[in-house]
Amino acid sequence: MSAKAVLLLVCFTFLCFKPLQEKTTIYSIGDSTMSNYPIEDGYPLRGWMMMIAPMFKEGVAINNAASSGRSSKSFRDEGRWKKVIDQVKKGDYVFIQFGHNDAKTDTARHTDAPTTFRQNLLDYVLQTKAKGAQPVLFTSIVRRKFDRNGMLQDTHGEYVTVVRKLAAELKIPLVDLNKKFGDLVQALGPEESKKLFLYVEPKQFERAPDGKKDDTHLCVYGATKVAALAIEGLKETGLPLAKFIR
Repeated sequence: MSAKAVLLLVCFTFLCFKPLQEKTTIYSIGDSTMSNYPIEDGYPLRGWMMMIAPMFKEGVAINNAASSGRSSKSFRDEGRWKKVIDQVKKGDYVFIQFGHNDAKTDTARHTDAPTTFRQNLLDYVLQTKAKGAQPVLFTSIVRRKFDRNGMLQDTHGEYVTVVRKLAAELKIPLVDLNKKFGDLVQALGPEESKKLFLYVEPKQFERAPDGKKDDTHLCVYGATKVAALAIEGLKETGLPLAKFIR
């Protein structure tokens, strides 16, 4: 066999058995508004990260580690963060959204917005960057709480402000879901906005035999809307991740 033929054979073999390109992974850490839920019985409770995968092209893998009831403190204390950061590799992304449970009064979850909450977020950001990955901060979505004049009320206070300020200070990409989703909820108003949240009639599901009126957690439609707003915000950041968005 001639040298030229051997070279062609080697090239052909390399092309045929070239390993698949490793996917960029998006890890998400946060609370119940972001987390995964069982869907087998048709119960419509969803976290918004459950709905985001179809909005990306191939080349992106989603690892949603968000967990119901967790704060920026308890997520780390329970060892959940270590399981995530140990997997993160260069070029990956970590979506960070806390605040809903940080205001809880129990010692396992409570953080002070300008001090311990800020420090926890800072630690997540710096440890992500140390792995060569890209952190993205997300503000907490609003709760459905209107006053008598039909104006949406703020229920997160400084916890949202701290996220915005930290993102600006560190020049970390921010997706302001609190603002984006809040605008949508306000535009729909007190009655129409219910369709975004977990409102279930009695006797529909074994998990909620008496029905459910939940102004914090999302239904399928609401979670899909929030996921779309997250995608909108990611496009606005100009991150390379945007090229994978459908």
